[in-house]
Amino acid sequence: MQLVQTTRDALLKPLSTVAGIVERRNTMPILANILLRKEGNKVAFIATDLEVQITTHAEFGVGPENESITVAARKLLDILRALPESGDIKLGLASAKLSVQSGKSRFALQTLSAAEFPTLSQPEKWDVSFSLPQKTLKHLFNMVHFAMAQQDIRYYLNGLLFVFEPGCVRAVATDGHRLAHSSTAVDGIEAKQDVIVPRKTVLEMQRLLSESDDLVTVDVAPGQIRFRFGDIELVSKLVEGKFPDFTRVIPNNYTRHFSVSREILQGSLQRAAILTTDKLKGVRVQLADNQLKISSSNAEQEEAQEEIDVDYAHEPLDVGFNVSYLLDVLANVKADAIQWSVQPDVNASALITLPDDDQFKYVVMPMRI
Repeated sequence: MQLVQTTRDALLKPLSTVAGIVERRNTMPILANILLRKEGNKVAFIATDLEVQITTHAEFGVGPENESITVAARKLLDILRALPESGDIKLGLASAKLSVQSGKSRFALQTLSAAEFPTLSQPEKWDVSFSLPQKTLKHLFNMVHFAMAQQDIRYYLNGLLFVFEPGCVRAVATDGHRLAHSSTAVDGIEAKQDVIVPRKTVLEMQRLLSESDDLVTVDVAPGQIRFRFGDIELVSKLVEGKFPDFTRVIPNNYTRHFSVSREILQGSLQRAAILTTDKLKGVRVQLADNQLKISSSNAEQEEAQEEIDVDYAHEPLDVGFNVSYLLDVLANVKADAIQWSVQPDVNASALITLPDDDQFKYVVMPMRI
């Protein structure tokens, strides 16, 4: 039975969309597969890792029959990418194998029953539902995702806090050493609620969202969040746990501020980072007499020093920071300049904000050098 006939690129698009969450190593063999569900000319492509599920649709089914089957995602993708761009691709089903045909190339892939594929069940009613432009949500993720923890035993830090308030959505991420906060105005939220979105879901959404004004609809229910945009639907389980109170971490009483070119500061930190060690990524930051000095050294007694002219006329300050935390924020914000706020206490955090975005705040804790 023939299932699909279309061009290589038209078939690659939905497959590439959903295959991003397929893990290379699985405890269940069927999780390495994607589900192809054909209903007439409509074909749905579904992938899941039991925590996240992505569905996308296309209209290149052949014949009126309905059929569902699962096939290895990586093998099918690799075959399609290796085939010539020109010429149609035909997918068919015979003797429980998926046939792939293009020109004089033929492949037969093993399949597993669609009945075994573990799709996520969704609630009938969602507690929170609102829409915003794709580029707005992508910007929100981009401004905070780098501060998420990775494989922290405090599992609630391995994700992003979404705070829904009437008229506003906040995104917050922290790994315990630094914290990033951003927010945007939205309509359609009636009551305050917060959820923790898993790290994998955030990174996948950054990959899938476009820089367009097309809307993405966000729905939230107990234990689950859903994003719908274009032909794509992503459903994800939420992380259970109590996220730290971010309002207590963000300083609001700093009186010493200076602006500095993002590009100049980034270059200076990148050069100073060359002489730090992998275990100790510390740089020394000294402020005095309208100058910002950045220095680093290592066990071989090698040293680096950078100087930047800034408008700082307060008493001197000498404090250490993890250079990776500073470089992360400079790589992800797209402003010409940043504002750096400090306290005279060497144990106080640094606050980095943007002159043209009062919703973005980045807090970095100091470190001993």
